[in-house]
Amino acid sequence: MDTAQEARELHKKLRGKTEVVLKQDIQTKADLALVYTPGVGVVSADIGVDVEKVWEYTGRGNMVAVISDGSAVLGLGDLGPEAALPVMEGKCALFKRFANINAVPLVIDAHEVDDIVRVVKALAPSFGAINLEDISAPRCFEIEERLKAELSIPVMHDDQHGTAIIVLAGLINAARVVGKELSTLRVVVNGVGAAGVATMRLLTQAGVKSLIAVDSTGIVSVKRADLTAEKKKLVDDHIVLGDLSGTLDDALAGADVFIGVSKGNILTASHIQKMNPGAIIFGLANPVPEIMPDVALNAGAAIVATGRSDFPNQINNVLTYPGVFRGALDGRLPRITDAMKIAAARALASLVEQPTAELIIPDVFDERVVPTVAAAVRGA
Repeated sequence: MDTAQEARELHKKLRGKTEVVLKQDIQTKADLALVYTPGVGVVSADIGVDVEKVWEYTGRGNMVAVISDGSAVLGLGDLGPEAALPVMEGKCALFKRFANINAVPLVIDAHEVDDIVRVVKALAPSFGAINLEDISAPRCFEIEERLKAELSIPVMHDDQHGTAIIVLAGLINAARVVGKELSTLRVVVNGVGAAGVATMRLLTQAGVKSLIAVDSTGIVSVKRADLTAEKKKLVDDHIVLGDLSGTLDDALAGADVFIGVSKGNILTASHIQKMNPGAIIFGLANPVPEIMPDVALNAGAAIVATGRSDFPNQINNVLTYPGVFRGALDGRLPRITDAMKIAAARALASLVEQPTAELIIPDVFDERVVPTVAAAVRGA
C-alpha cells in the first residue's frame, strides 16, 4: 500500500486524530456534585468576581485554538474549511504529542478579514493562545496583526513564523558549516507569500543584511509598479535590496543562500553554479522541492535542506510551534515577539553541537527540543 492510500485508510479508521479524555472520573453523585452542579457554581462565581481565576480553575492555560478558513490548505490552495479539518486535527495531535498542549481544531466558514477577526475574538475566552493556520496571503497578515493588537493572549500564524524560526535555526548552523557569518550572507528568497515575508523579516532582525526577494514576476523592486502592499513594505522597510531588477537567474549571481518557499523544480544546476562557493540551498516546496538534493549537490551546493523527511536536513515547523506555544502558555505571555522567535531559533540551532552538511537541524523526536525552545521563549 502506498503512502496516499495508507493515509486514507488510517483517517477512515481513526475518524479524527484526537479525543477528549476525562481528568476526573465521574462515578457517583458526589463526583457529579463537584465537577458540575452545585460545586461548579462556586467556581463560576469566583471567576465572576475575579476573571483571572479562570487560569487557576479551568484548562484555558493549556488550551490552544488551531484555526483555519481553508483558503491555503498545505500547498493545495483554497479547498475550503472542511478540507482543512484533517490538517488542523493533525496539528492538534502534534501539539499534544510533543508539548502536552490540548489543542482544538476550528475550521470556520468565514473569509473576509473582519469576519475572521470577529469570530476568533469571540472564541478567544476559551483559549490560552491562538494558532492561525492555512489562511491565504495577503489577508493572513492583517488578520494576525489585528488579533495581536486586540487580544491579550498570544496569536501566531504558524505558516509565517514557525517557518521563519526553523529557517533561521537551520541557516545559523549552515553558515557555521561553510564558515560564514549571517551578516555577510547574500540571501535570495524565492516566494513572497506568508512564509517568505515572515522569513525575510526575521532574518533581518537576526542580522542578515543582504536580502533579495523574488516572486513569479522577478525581483521585488522599487522599479516595479505591480507590488502588493506587503511587497512594497518589504522595500520601504529596507528588508530587501529594493533597487535591483531582473529574474531569479539575475538574483542568484553571487548569492550565498537560496531559500525557496514557492514551487517545485524552479531552481536549476546552472543557477547554483552562479552562486558563491559554499552555496546553501533550502528548497522548501512540498512535496516536490525547488530542486532535488542530488541535483543541487552535483551542481556544487555545500548544504541542501528540504521540507521532506526522506532527505537530510528537514526544515519542519513541528520543531518550532510546540515549544514556542509551550513557553508562551507557561509564562502567561500576552504575545510572541520577534525577540522570542530569534531566541527560539538560536536555542534550536544550539542543540546541534557539531553541525555538518547533513546535520544542521535537530531531529523532530529529540526530547530536548520542546523544553529548550520553551525556556528560550520565556527567557526572551
